[in-house]
Amino acid sequence: MKFFQLLLFLIFIGCSTKSPAQTVYTTKTGEKYHTATCHYLKYSKKEITLEQAINLGYQACSVCNPNSSPKQIQNLVSQSNQNTSSQETATQKTTATQCTSKTKAGKRCKRMTKNASGRCYQH
Repeated sequence: MKFFQLLLFLIFIGCSTKSPAQTVYTTKTGEKYHTATCHYLKYSKKEITLEQAINLGYQACSVCNPNSSPKQIQNLVSQSNQNTSSQETATQKTTATQCTSKTKAGKRCKRMTKNASGRCYQH
């Protein structure tokens, strides 16, 4: 009898908890979010939730097609737009620019960065 009550309790707790957010991955300098197995994540991988990725302005990778329904994405985008419209936009979205550093060969670095210093993560 106690086993049955314990089992019901565990099922109730399992059903009542909120399901975890979908995990997606971004690169250090990219503007897309990816699945864990995408080949674009070969050199850098940063784990975030799908909601955070959309709020930060990331878009889905066209190669790996992260598993998310268009309706779910539309809901997250509309929530993000409501949050930004209700707040004053004191910080503007930065665009990626080419790194200003020089390589060992004396040529300009080809990486893109959103860093305020104008240098990529390696410099």
